[in-house]
Parts: sequence; C-alpha cells; structure tokens
Amino acid sequence: MPSCHHLPLAVALLLASALPSPASAQTQPPPPSSSDTLTVVRSRGVVNCGVNRGVPGFAAPDSTGIYRGLDVDVCRALAAAIFGDANKVSYRPVTGQTRFPALQSGEIDVLTMEVTWTFARDAGLGVNFTAINYYDGQGFLVRRSAGARSARDLDGASICVSPGSATELTLADYFRQHRMRFTPVVIERGDDAAQAYVNGRCDVLTTDRGLLGARLSATIPRPEEHVILPDIVSKEPYSPVVRQGDDRWGDIVRWTIWAMIEAEEYGVTAANAEAMRASDHPTVQRLLGVVGDFGPMLGLRPAWAFDIIRQVGNYGESYDRNLTPLGLERGINRLWRDGGLLYAPPMR
Repeated sequence: MPSCHHLPLAVALLLASALPSPASAQTQPPPPSSSDTLTVVRSRGVVNCGVNRGVPGFAAPDSTGIYRGLDVDVCRALAAAIFGDANKVSYRPVTGQTRFPALQSGEIDVLTMEVTWTFARDAGLGVNFTAINYYDGQGFLVRRSAGARSARDLDGASICVSPGSATELTLADYFRQHRMRFTPVVIERGDDAAQAYVNGRCDVLTTDRGLLGARLSATIPRPEEHVILPDIVSKEPYSPVVRQGDDRWGDIVRWTIWAMIEAEEYGVTAANAEAMRASDHPTVQRLLGVVGDFGPMLGLRPAWAFDIIRQVGNYGESYDRNLTPLGLERGINRLWRDGGLLYAPPMR
C-alpha cells in the first residue's frame, strides 16, 4: 500500500478541520425565535429536518423521491406528535460540514443525520443532544484482494474519510496509537466517499460499521469482493440534535424517541395501538394518553405518542422496516431486556 505524509502533520490537519474555530462559531447568526421552536414549527406547518443526502436505511429518497430510513422516521414521529400527521416534514439534506451551521442558524429545527454524541460537540457548539437512537462503532471496508484481516494490516493505506467528522478524528487517533501511517483522501459527502472507494481512489473506506454495512448491501457493486474488517475502533452513539436555549423543544424530540422505544418494550405497534388503548396496563395507558397529562406537559395533545405509534410504529418496527432488509442485525441496538442498550426512562 502507498506511503503517506508524516503522521503528526496529518493529525494536526485533521484536528484543525474537525471543529469550527471559536471565531467562526461566534459569527453564526442567532436562530429566529430560538426559545420557542414549537411555536415556530406550528406556525410554519412543517418540521424542518436535517438529514443525510443519501444513506440507505438511515435517510435516502426512494425511487419516487420519498425519504425513508431510521432517521427519517424520527422526523415523521416528531410531525405526528406535533401535528397528528407524520407527513408534515420538510427534509433538508445536509453534509458533515453544513449540518451544525444549518441547525445553529435556524435553517433546520432538528438534525437527524447519524450524529455522534461527543463532548466537544455537546459542550462547544451551542447544541444539545437528545436521546440515543442508534449505537454504532467505526470500522473499515476493504477489498478482499488486499488480504487485510484486521485494521492493524492497514499501515500505509490510503483511506477515504469525510471531513469535519468524528470518524476523521478517530482515524487519526487509531493510527497514531498504533504507530501506523495512512494517507487521508478527504471527501465531503459520504456517498461521494463511497464512490471514490469503488473507483479505486483509496484502498479503504472508513465510517461507522452500520453505514458501511448499509452501503455494502445497497450501493457498492459486487459486494462479495469487499469485506468489513472485524475491528471496532470507537464508540458512536447517534442522537438527534437541537439548539441550546429551548428546553421544551429538546424534551419533545427526546420523548418522541423514548416513546417509540417504550412502545416496543410494551408490545404497542402501529397495528394494535388503537386496541391497546383499552389495556389496563398503567404504562400503556400513560403512553397512549388514556390517563395522565403527559402530552400537555410537553405542549402537545394527550394522544401525541398514540399518533407516533399509529403512524410510524415503535422502534423495532422502524428498525425492521429500514435496516433489517440491509442485513444489519439489531445487536446492541436491541432493547435492554433482550441484551441490548436501548432503554427509555419510565413514563410516570
């Protein structure tokens, strides 16, 4: 594999590009009515949702131009909670470098784009993460013909990576830790990076393993000629993101996700949600708005979660609809009772 620049220089460049400078962050215009996003959204009539330009299973337009995916279902669930209509969403495609400015400026109301929850983003960008809806870890996709069996075999490789991402930093950290060299091939959009790998511009494609699996199943020709190495070199908890300064809006996004997780745990589905309103289980009654004032606490209708489940489904239904067909097993994204990490705080 080809040699690369000296690692300290590569690391410095990666670190410098990964986060906006304090000056650039300060020049972001304040979002309109940032302290009352719910009122703005209701007045507009749609949720402006920042999504990826095209990652199968997470967010991508189908053959008719309709966006579908796990992240898209979060947007649809929000619309169902707010309007009682899951279709009242305007999808705004963003990239790794435009996503946070779009949120900070008020162009989008929520960012649902496989965004990893990190310290620097949470504390330094004026945004709040809400609830983890997918757990992943960074991996590496290589051609079988290269003969690599693990990431430790990638010394000297050229690696396609998206700029301004946690993936870029982790890549530099991993190679520095193991005293290895690499040549970064930095490409803005994830789908363009995948195409560059297919075209032979780099030896390796790195991003989170779920995204690699989705691309390998859906967009990379002759998938049998490629392999995702077994190494998982990072923790990548995905969470929808909102602006700081509007706690109610953050709570709405957070509890939208948790309502879908809670619904799966208690067996409430799109098909049986109406019938389950007659359940005598206290948690199900609260979830579906039969008892309590949980919706009004958020500024929503009592049946907010019922509308989410009836129109979008529970978390498991969303996963099975979007990711299972791509061969992505639930793994650690199973419910806590099934040995996974997904866990919603009690609704009481």
